[in-house]
Amino acid sequence: MVEESEVIVDPQSAEDWLYRVQELLPFVIEKSKTVKGFAGRWKIIISKLERVPSCLSDLSSHPFFAKNALCKEQLQAVAKTLGEVMKLAELCVEERYGGKLQMQSDLDALSGKLDLNLRDCGVLIKTGVLGEATVPLAAARMAESEATHGNIRELLARLQIGHLEDKHRALNDLMEVLKEDEKAMLAVLGRSNIAALVQLLTVNSPRIREKTALIICWLVETGNCEDLLVSEGIVPSLIRLVESASAVGREKAMISLQRLSMAAETASSIVEHGGVIPLIEICRTGESVSQSAAVGTLKNLSAVPELRQALTEQGIIRIMIDLLGCGILLDSKDYAAECLQNLTAGNDSLRMAVVSEGAIRSLLAYIDGPLPQESAVGALRNLVVSVPIHELVSIGLLPCLIHVLKAGSLGAKQAAASAICRISSSMEMKKSLSEAGCIPLLVKMLEAKTNSVREVAAQAICSLLGFPPNRREVKKIEMSVPNLVQLLDSNPQNTAKKYAVACLVSLSSSKKCKKLMISYGAIGYLKKLCEMDVPGAKKLLEHLERGKLRSLFSRK
Repeated sequence: MVEESEVIVDPQSAEDWLYRVQELLPFVIEKSKTVKGFAGRWKIIISKLERVPSCLSDLSSHPFFAKNALCKEQLQAVAKTLGEVMKLAELCVEERYGGKLQMQSDLDALSGKLDLNLRDCGVLIKTGVLGEATVPLAAARMAESEATHGNIRELLARLQIGHLEDKHRALNDLMEVLKEDEKAMLAVLGRSNIAALVQLLTVNSPRIREKTALIICWLVETGNCEDLLVSEGIVPSLIRLVESASAVGREKAMISLQRLSMAAETASSIVEHGGVIPLIEICRTGESVSQSAAVGTLKNLSAVPELRQALTEQGIIRIMIDLLGCGILLDSKDYAAECLQNLTAGNDSLRMAVVSEGAIRSLLAYIDGPLPQESAVGALRNLVVSVPIHELVSIGLLPCLIHVLKAGSLGAKQAAASAICRISSSMEMKKSLSEAGCIPLLVKMLEAKTNSVREVAAQAICSLLGFPPNRREVKKIEMSVPNLVQLLDSNPQNTAKKYAVACLVSLSSSKKCKKLMISYGAIGYLKKLCEMDVPGAKKLLEHLERGKLRSLFSRK
């Protein structure tokens, strides 16, 4: 940023510059009308000059006109343009120019400068910039917070007016502000500032696009401006950056898209604007951070059920399977697994498409690590229903599930138990699962603090008890009956009670198990469950009470 000691102070005020422009304008228009050559171009220039007085009137009538540095600078820019008009008019009148084509080019450039002057005046008046930018950049020292906010307001205003080089300098200064006081920046941001930043993503300047992407990425990560950014059209601009920006710009654009795509509406917008193919390409070729953000974005898109078919048609399945084995960062692999989990949730055709691409072997290999991830096990759980049991056994599904039940996170264990529920339909599979050692691990899960984990563990045990030898296995485990009795609690949040009842019914033929059930208070629990019409509760209660009565008579 420019130091105050380096600022050259113009002694003329905004009123002085207004008077100067108003005095010069009639002469410039009159001179322009005397030009005979290039009639079409000069007619356009004159029409634009004739619009300047109304702009000046609107600008000078603003309450902050005299106090605002931007007004003065805008009038200086207009005065400079008028000087150029006068110079070219004289050259054309005297026919003192180097060549016809060169003069045509100069006149077109001049017309563009007039457009810029008119547009910038309109921006200052209509968007509220003058009201926001009431403190000059080189103002005398004032209260620290007010000075800081005024400085930032002016820098933000400069993003909307002037030439690209002016906007580039303002971006540089804003980046310095971000390093020093992020909260001050957030405090003064408005819709017009957001719109200006979004527009800068499309200018023909790689430097400006990259620095704008850095600021927008910061804004997105604060979580304060996401709706405004999306409403101002940020999504297509970020997608174009992903396709063509520098490595830094592409990375920041990817990080922004990942955060924004967490909203379903924005995720749909990314697909509608052709963002899937560029994201997939980054997954293949991008550097670590960009790849991770690209996979994370596609994962977010796959969470929207309506988008899954379109994602599949554009090749997402193959790239996600490949990333399980070769993702640069662990995050990339985890996101890929979660994406596959989303794609395979509740859609038979997509499940078959994922299976046909060889996803199960890749998932098994990925899960066979020191800390199996919940999303990978969840994807596997979704897929096992679409594959013959003998194939699953032959490729090592059972050892994988046991590994998860031993070493996985609680969520991964829950997904593994859910997979066991889905595959244990045959007596042969119930036997194989028991022999693999899953029953003690499932019984241990009954002690989990999470209701959903206890429920799926009880459901898996219940499914395995359909094979009689497995009942003997459960009876041998010291805490199996006490853990199941605890799940008879009538609390509405306890969703495992119906499976606990079914398990205890299967075990109630054993006198030892009945005594344990009674001693741990099963009868009291069951009476409440009978009132709630829980299936099997009445039958089990009657069985336990008969046993209790016989035991009482035998003691007497």
